[in-house]
Amino acid sequence: MNLLTRNELRILVEKPHGICVSIFMPTHRAGRETRQDPIRLKNMLREAEQRLNEMDLSTRERSELLEPAQRLLDDSTFWQHQSDGLAILSSSGIFRCYRLPLSFDELVVVTNRFHIKPLLTLFACDGQFYVLALSQNEVRLLQGTRYAVDEVDLPDVPRSLAEALRYDDPERQLQFHTPAPVAGGGQAAIFHGHGVGTDDAKANILRYFRQIDRGVSRLLRGERTPLVLAGVDYLFPIYRQANTYPQLLEDGVVGNPEGLAREELRDHAWAIVEPHFLKAQEEASAQYRRLAGTDQASSKLAKVVAGAYQGKIEELFVAIGVHRWGAFDPDTNRVLHHPEAEPGDEDLLDFAAVHTLLHGGTVYAVSPEEMPDETPVVAVFRY
Repeated sequence: MNLLTRNELRILVEKPHGICVSIFMPTHRAGRETRQDPIRLKNMLREAEQRLNEMDLSTRERSELLEPAQRLLDDSTFWQHQSDGLAILSSSGIFRCYRLPLSFDELVVVTNRFHIKPLLTLFACDGQFYVLALSQNEVRLLQGTRYAVDEVDLPDVPRSLAEALRYDDPERQLQFHTPAPVAGGGQAAIFHGHGVGTDDAKANILRYFRQIDRGVSRLLRGERTPLVLAGVDYLFPIYRQANTYPQLLEDGVVGNPEGLAREELRDHAWAIVEPHFLKAQEEASAQYRRLAGTDQASSKLAKVVAGAYQGKIEELFVAIGVHRWGAFDPDTNRVLHHPEAEPGDEDLLDFAAVHTLLHGGTVYAVSPEEMPDETPVVAVFRY
């Protein structure tokens, strides 16, 4: 199972060659509904195979594209550990499977690049955030959205302060216990051991946090996704001293996170990130309305698609669940738009979003009702 980051998104856009199969489906975390999920995928793979047949691909080529996903059908362990949505992307030499805290509508797209628009809410306003739950006994990294949350594997990171010190300095023996809760819901650790005073304890925690930061920064390299700390308040300034991830928010979830379920941590963190998300979207929407009717903004599909490809777009709004099928010729900057999808077509809204992200622009994937104009795409240009 892969972690979807901005760098991973870039790979999906730049690396594939030839025909790409993109499958999106809702999944279930528990209950009888989980038995229906592999059946749903089987039906969607059948639909993908039909479309590949229409493209006159050989049996070997069709098998190369679909076999990795077909192997999942009988993997009972795989289906027992799902989130709210599953994205499967396959092309020659690339297979990606993302278990995400985001429910998808069923969708199969077969074209000459991956279809990524359903993923864009994870990179835009009201989308994805991370929670780093810190204590001296445990560290957890959570990937959340407004409605769902999953724990993310954090490789090569010590799971506790004792583990960090054991590997970092095997000669040092440090013990601590945690007394009754203090004000603010946290618990203050009391350290015991030869030569261990307050300054020494803080130094040990700082060494621990630097190891955690190395793992977090490596995993989230290139991301612009907000990160919220959760922990006892006296740990926050120590972690900030160690932190190198630029999107760490100033406010955090105060209190000992060890007794909190991930859903509770998500709810507390959402109260912190929601104003951050809404402010950015409202400012971008207001910026478009101020510039509408000038050369610095547009809601015309052809102009937006060409501008995205050329790296001209600073902020883009695209409507979720809406498609505009067609093709773009970069040699002539010509956009062909078809009422229905034709062989070789791609979703031009998806195309605009991909290239805006690749050129460092911001994409807001929102419902049609939240669009700043009565069109499925609008853009503010850099120049």
